[in-house]
Amino acid sequence: MNHDRIDTAIPVLGDAKIPSPIQRERQGEIPSCFISDSESVLIDVDLNRLKSQLEQNQTPSAFERAGPRQKIYFDPSKLKCAIVTCGGLCPGLNDIIRAIVLELYHGYGVHNIFGIRHGLQGFIPAYGHDIMELNPEAVVSIHEMGGTVLGSSRGPQPVEDIVDCIERMNIRLLFMIGGDGTLMAATRIGNTIDERNLKIGVIGIPKTIDNDIYLVSRSFGFDTAVDQATQAIISAHNEAKGYPNGISLIKLMGRYSGFIAATATLAQQDVNFTLIPEVDFDLEGPGGFLEALSERMDRRKHAVIVVAEGAGQKFFKAPAREKEVDISGNIKLDDIGLFLKDVITAYFAANHLEVSIKLIDPSYMIRSLPANANDQVFCSFLGRDAVHAGMAGKTKMIIGHWNGSFVHVPMTASAGKRNRVDPYGKLWLSVLEATGQGALKNPTYE
Repeated sequence: MNHDRIDTAIPVLGDAKIPSPIQRERQGEIPSCFISDSESVLIDVDLNRLKSQLEQNQTPSAFERAGPRQKIYFDPSKLKCAIVTCGGLCPGLNDIIRAIVLELYHGYGVHNIFGIRHGLQGFIPAYGHDIMELNPEAVVSIHEMGGTVLGSSRGPQPVEDIVDCIERMNIRLLFMIGGDGTLMAATRIGNTIDERNLKIGVIGIPKTIDNDIYLVSRSFGFDTAVDQATQAIISAHNEAKGYPNGISLIKLMGRYSGFIAATATLAQQDVNFTLIPEVDFDLEGPGGFLEALSERMDRRKHAVIVVAEGAGQKFFKAPAREKEVDISGNIKLDDIGLFLKDVITAYFAANHLEVSIKLIDPSYMIRSLPANANDQVFCSFLGRDAVHAGMAGKTKMIIGHWNGSFVHVPMTASAGKRNRVDPYGKLWLSVLEATGQGALKNPTYE
């Protein structure tokens, strides 16, 4: 991954000239709480590469640091804002909504805040979705609930119609909470706004339970997902040990990236095999998965397997380019959980060993849960920093977390790209050590 050529400049709507109403008073004094646009966070912190860049008179790439600015662009008394949640459910959505509303209302004095219902459909008149007026009373306890109080939807909507609606409502600041598809839609909305010469800010808050947003080291909901996946592994381990030749197979989220599966494996080290989309494996043969599983059963009489939903897609007949796509344009994955259950059952039956295999899929339960404490705190930072950025007149950007800091990331740098587990990185190598599963690949001979 080459971070040296990333354009990290954040578009702005105009000069920020209005003094910020935010005050942080302590014992009668106002401490320095504002962030300057010149404050930055290095993208690549490898010392050797930094030294090499400096020796070549190259400026290392860096993100703007997130936080409140001393001067803002919008007049809070006249500003109308909108919030929309899109795509699949994820723990923390309500926490993000709540943080945005509370910061707008109490921090900046913005009292015209609207929730757009059911994702981008809410902008399209034909669907007839009402808007939701948002204020502190409306969001006082929503963080205790899972899902999103605004509702969501999948699938594209006409960008021109969306911007028409934003204009009609006189919205000047739009907060879009969603995954990669939403961020690409937000980019197109922002571009259309620019083409119309409108002064409307578009701020994204990246949402993906899979933790696979490019240039975002952690996404909200991931901590909760790992927490709950760990509980599923504990139950699966008890199931496997409770029956003769017991096998528990847990299918977790992760269409293209196996961060949940890998991290949950390390959190609860009762897992014997972890399969993720980034790492190829063979089923049959002396080095394959089935042979390794058979050896495990001979030794310990039980096994726990964790598989990410996007793993092993090569075992299905239709190649990815020929598979159907869903309403959001995502390739419809074949069910690797059911496939492995059938293959494992048939393999041991052929070898005259009766196994008791359980397939556990906690995915939808995890997606719709309230966020845990760590994610709640993380969501509060994301929501408030999104407001700070929007009020300062920044646009077509997302709030990200990078090298321990909250930062501004241009949508163009992140949208359409994906963060994936490095097969040679510390996370996956630690999984291999914890499971002892080996490469699960047959030897090749030149």
